[in-house]
Amino acid sequence: MKKKLFLRLQFKNTKTLYYMQIGKYSFGTGDRFAHQGESQLKALIQASRELGIEIVPVWNKSNREHVIVHSSPAETRREADDAVKALNYAGAYFVDADHINLTNVDKFMEASDFFTLDVADYIGKKASQPEIDAFIADNLMYTGQLNIPGIARPFDVSPALLTNIAEKFLYAIREAGNIYRHIESAKGTGNFVAEVSMDEVSEAQSPVEMFFILSAIAREKIRAQTIAPKFTGRFNKGVDYVGDIAQFAQEFEADLLVIDFAIQQFDLPENLKLSVHSGSDKFSIYPVIGALLKKYDKGIHVKTAGTTWLEEMIGLAMTGDEEAIDLAKAIYAGAYHRFDELCGPYASVIDIDRLKLPNPKAVERWTGEKFANTLRHDPKNPDFNLHFRQLIHVGYKVAAEYGTEFTGALKKHQEIIGQQVLENLYNRHILRMFGV
Repeated sequence: MKKKLFLRLQFKNTKTLYYMQIGKYSFGTGDRFAHQGESQLKALIQASRELGIEIVPVWNKSNREHVIVHSSPAETRREADDAVKALNYAGAYFVDADHINLTNVDKFMEASDFFTLDVADYIGKKASQPEIDAFIADNLMYTGQLNIPGIARPFDVSPALLTNIAEKFLYAIREAGNIYRHIESAKGTGNFVAEVSMDEVSEAQSPVEMFFILSAIAREKIRAQTIAPKFTGRFNKGVDYVGDIAQFAQEFEADLLVIDFAIQQFDLPENLKLSVHSGSDKFSIYPVIGALLKKYDKGIHVKTAGTTWLEEMIGLAMTGDEEAIDLAKAIYAGAYHRFDELCGPYASVIDIDRLKLPNPKAVERWTGEKFANTLRHDPKNPDFNLHFRQLIHVGYKVAAEYGTEFTGALKKHQEIIGQQVLENLYNRHILRMFGV
């Protein structure tokens, strides 16, 4: 039986309610093919045992991923439950309906207890003028010099800025509210964790925009416990952060302080925290994030799921089994020849130079070790190729088309694959994030 924590919320002039609560630290640990749950959970158990850090696992998988690999949310739930049972894990854990909207959320209702409300597609759509006027009226008290504790310089907030923010974000947050209420009607009040996601867009949200986005979230009565903004810089799939680290640090710190202030101003859940999407492998900013979390004693949610599939490919290449190695090479070749099809849906979170991709004919002559070294995220290894890695990251559709040939190989070589998954999550992610 899984353990759930409930957050006691006393609203102004209302009765006390209890809400399912995500822990202080949580990692999105789903995987494309639902074979690595135990290995992922072992990494989090190891963090508890060796570092004294409790990280809540959240097995996440999006509707897009389910459609591509022909799976169902019930399989993700089964993976999570089986891993918990096998390892006698007694902590809280969740199954995330990742990046859902009203068109696809219903299929996740039974299996999921964490819902990522994705409103990126609605940002920029304009709400009605009466809605905009009401939002501005509710927030006029913040015009002028907006001082947020901990941030040295005040924000200049004009009615024009409020109008701009409302026109850009209000419609999207209303849509999040519609999704939230739909889930609430099916699951019941307090029986799920909600995240609002707006990361897969071209422009980052500024800290002052974040403040008024949180105002809009509160007005919609969304009891969000995590929020995933678009940060400055590139958060490409499966590779390191690209951007100005000092600027990222300044914005991340400001967002932490903005959230604190917004919780007080808008009666938001006291455990509301930042969520970092495409969070795997952002090695250069993990120390920054970790230091700021420690400085302010704050939590974080990090989505790392896609990396697991890459570790499966690395594991197959390391087996010494020619059939497994050839299968990994064939999957890459398929991805190479279907570049546009596979990369299109992920265009905002990948940056691949086609000229730097090795030709599949050349890859055919590689050893398994060279394939693994080219794919594994170790920039110090001269074989590492971030373009090769990103293409395989989005190429899991090709593996899915191999069906039982691929999943059978995963089962056959689970020991070596599982070790790659565990080491990647623990050594490259957890240890870096928490400054060890």
